[in-house]
Amino acid sequence: MRKSRWAALAAVTLGSVVFLALGSSAAPEGAKKVGPDQKEWDRLADRAIAYLRSTQGDDGSWSGKQSPGVTGVVLTGLLKTGKLSAKDPMIEKGLKYVESLINPEKGHIAGKDPRLGLQNYVTCVNVMALVSADRDSYKKVVKDATKFLKQLQWDEGEGKNKDSDFYGGAGYDSKSRPDLSNTQFFLDALVEAGIPKDDPALKNALVFVSRCQNLKGEHNDQKWAGKINDGSFIYSAAGGGSTKVTDNPEDGVLPGYGSMTYAGVKSMVYCGVSKDDPRMKKAYEWLRKHYTVAENPGMPKARRHWGLFYYYHTMAKCLDVLGVDYVVDDKNVEHDWRADITRALAEKQQPNGSFTNDQDRWMEGDANIVTGYALMALSYCKPRK
Repeated sequence: MRKSRWAALAAVTLGSVVFLALGSSAAPEGAKKVGPDQKEWDRLADRAIAYLRSTQGDDGSWSGKQSPGVTGVVLTGLLKTGKLSAKDPMIEKGLKYVESLINPEKGHIAGKDPRLGLQNYVTCVNVMALVSADRDSYKKVVKDATKFLKQLQWDEGEGKNKDSDFYGGAGYDSKSRPDLSNTQFFLDALVEAGIPKDDPALKNALVFVSRCQNLKGEHNDQKWAGKINDGSFIYSAAGGGSTKVTDNPEDGVLPGYGSMTYAGVKSMVYCGVSKDDPRMKKAYEWLRKHYTVAENPGMPKARRHWGLFYYYHTMAKCLDVLGVDYVVDDKNVEHDWRADITRALAEKQQPNGSFTNDQDRWMEGDANIVTGYALMALSYCKPRK
């Protein structure tokens, strides 16, 4: 039986009923492997890599004119598949571009004079790329970047205490309203940089993350939290709460959706929340009920593919962090999520090896960033025996 990563992250036993309801870290009796067919996985990854070789800019970036953060996403996906090393000429060229974004005076990795709205997200994805490159020369840069990121978090330094619905969250910069999407990338970067779960930044982030959940209780006293009370997560708890499911919430109801619910669960794991915690139990119930790779669940039909590849990556990383190999849905059907995500991606890969979203939201009309997300998802879907 493969040792569960959950044990290292949450320091809890594997015997919990809740954990078994979500899935098992071991394959069912008689199963020979976990995940997709190796040849299928290789074919998808190899074709995506070949596509990215053809679209890299002369400056080493991918879609650099659209956003300096796309390159960080692509590099992270390329490196985490394990198919390429940091010595690959394409990777080295991309890393040189990221190096050009290092701002030693400010500490971020977003360029010489970036727009404020780029600083958190771009620095986070570039931290992940540099950590994935695993070079000693990047250690100081990463350390400086984590210090910078912590300064962006809404806390006492920005005049906010725990009574504020901004508290603990991260937004696009130090001035903008925090949201769970930026906060999950903020936590991804800090955790991958080695920041422990008892660090004040993670403790404070948990306050905000918990308030993004549709669950009334000691961790969330927001007015909207108990209206659905289904354990799902919304886009942001700040400013009275907001969701991407609808532009016009009725009666203060803020429905959650798949990508944010996986982001919320993953973030709570990072922050040391036990699987026996009521927040986790309720979130598991929602994930079981809405298990799918056909759409971003919780979204209405017209928005079902909004952020779909972002969803695949977040889903895959969350379930990998949990140490779950099989998700058991609310009908008690087992799902090999690695195989399911790989199969869904195979159906969506273009003849040239790229991926793109038919609903161009949140930059998912850009084939480079979407292909980067796909590789990030595939990196957690590797076949396992």
